[in-house]
Amino acid sequence: MTSCKPTKTEHERKPDWLKIKLNTNEDYKGLKKLMRENNLHTVCEEARCPNIHECWGSRRTATFMILGAVCTRACRFCAVKTGLPTELDLAEPERVADSVVIMNLKHVVVTAVARDDLKDGGSEVFAETIRAIRRKNPFTTIEVLPSDMGGIEQNIQNIMDAKPDILNHNIETVRRLTPRVRARAKYDRSLELLRRAKEMQPSIPTKSSLMLGLGETHEEIVEVMDDLRANNVDIMTIGQYLQPTKKHLPVLKYYSPAEFGELRKIAMSKGFSHCEAGPLVRSSYHADEQVNAAAKQRQAQGEELLATQNI
Repeated sequence: MTSCKPTKTEHERKPDWLKIKLNTNEDYKGLKKLMRENNLHTVCEEARCPNIHECWGSRRTATFMILGAVCTRACRFCAVKTGLPTELDLAEPERVADSVVIMNLKHVVVTAVARDDLKDGGSEVFAETIRAIRRKNPFTTIEVLPSDMGGIEQNIQNIMDAKPDILNHNIETVRRLTPRVRARAKYDRSLELLRRAKEMQPSIPTKSSLMLGLGETHEEIVEVMDDLRANNVDIMTIGQYLQPTKKHLPVLKYYSPAEFGELRKIAMSKGFSHCEAGPLVRSSYHADEQVNAAAKQRQAQGEELLATQNI
């Protein structure tokens, strides 16, 4: 599996397996109306996720994007608006929690734009969102997906002290391509965040995502898997990068479903508790299934330990 140079535009080269079936049923329309009425943002819309119609229309799930809709970074793969945020909405956590109640979600993902303008990187709002959801939805599992928050340990601690069910932070691409793909982010800083999060709360699963098609090699993909496992990451998702606009990085390769299947096998052989891999897989794709898989693995490990102690 090696990198290759594009010969045509992305739209001309896009393979059949990337065609998306739109589902604008009443669940989809109702969820979109709810978001607008509560002045909430979702990464589903802002990042132009290809699975929005499946998640909103069929699974009735969504990934909330807190801390506004303007990101302080300008990653060359991301469609989220870039600029200098002007506000911090302290009432947002309660609105998110209320929406989770209305939607009757069993699992919720909370992510955010990078807020390098804030000393705490937005970690306090993250923590309060977790606490608000817990108060109003005690049986809803919560996954959080923060930026690296400048690599400041206290910012990570603020989030982990609120005890989400899963801490997700995306590595995004291989080490060699990180400076070109991710604005301000650093490969080793992302690994450090994931390692620290696990050290702070060992029982909370950690997760990371890798997108393919930017010129990485097979060896570099496997290296990312090894680096994540070396930092005790439990769950991995692997998906296809899709160019959101002509201003963003071009797609250099489309991986086939079979290639994603092989990568999933390799990831599982490395010791991940769960790996979701496919052309349309995104970090939050089938997140409810991932938290269940992680819970089952923790239960199995606990039973195994108990059996060992009773011998």
